[in-house]
Amino acid sequence: MSVRLSCVILNYNDAETTEKLVKQIADYNVLHQIIVVDNASTDDSLERLKKLEADQPGRLHVLSADHNGGYGSGNNLGVRYAAGQGGATHVLIANPDVVFSEQSLEAMLSVFARHPEVGIVTARIHDARFPDLKNGWPLRSFTRELLSMGPVSRRLFKRSFDYPDSYFAGHNAVYVGAVHGSMLMVDTEKFLEAGGYDEGVFLYEEEQILGRRLQNAGYRSVLLLNQYYDHEHSTSISKSFSDAMKRQQLREKSTLYYMKHYLHINPVQEQIAKMWFAGIRMEMRMAKFVRIKI
Repeated sequence: MSVRLSCVILNYNDAETTEKLVKQIADYNVLHQIIVVDNASTDDSLERLKKLEADQPGRLHVLSADHNGGYGSGNNLGVRYAAGQGGATHVLIANPDVVFSEQSLEAMLSVFARHPEVGIVTARIHDARFPDLKNGWPLRSFTRELLSMGPVSRRLFKRSFDYPDSYFAGHNAVYVGAVHGSMLMVDTEKFLEAGGYDEGVFLYEEEQILGRRLQNAGYRSVLLLNQYYDHEHSTSISKSFSDAMKRQQLREKSTLYYMKHYLHINPVQEQIAKMWFAGIRMEMRMAKFVRIKI
């Protein structure tokens, strides 16, 4: 079977950013088609994107979700369309606010060709603010997942829940448990076999859940260390959820869902998690108060 790569971009009230990415990748020969899923935007996004579609007939396909079911729901719609209508063997799932090269896509595709056990491949995020950022991490236990969330604990105990630097040293690619959701490439058949994204979460925790689903199906995730992409962190999310506390509450809801359904926590652990989240919210309020006082 010949390789056919499609790109799925999820849009919500951010047509300007989505248009920019579509125009940037429009001439990438490695891409068979570009699929934009408008996730029931409440502005003029769909109208704008349909006009863009008319300028690229057959190349760009704009889908309209009948409701906003969240990140996973919208991307599942795009992947299923790519597989069914476009015959895509592989799909690049990309946020509107990323920038990547055609060379990186070719490098990611080559991993699948050499390693049939791989279900996901991604590249490193290039960010001048965090030059050592590694956007792949282990699938963690309940305790380590909690430690990774706290503003203070994730700094104090980073070594206990993340890969050591030595894990990445001297390698062009490494296996990881989960990868950052802003840009990743999936083997379409393996992605769908594993169940795709869990639509029980609206936003947050999709990466861990997808990583576990692929792992449970017998597949692995790979991070390429010699390929990069740029990401304007949380641009789209911040536009939709401008209040940091609301984003935190949404994150907590998704995390509890993940812990119940995939880590199979008991009622005592659930209460511990809720108390931990309350402590995180208190830290956030204190940090905001200190900034205001200064």
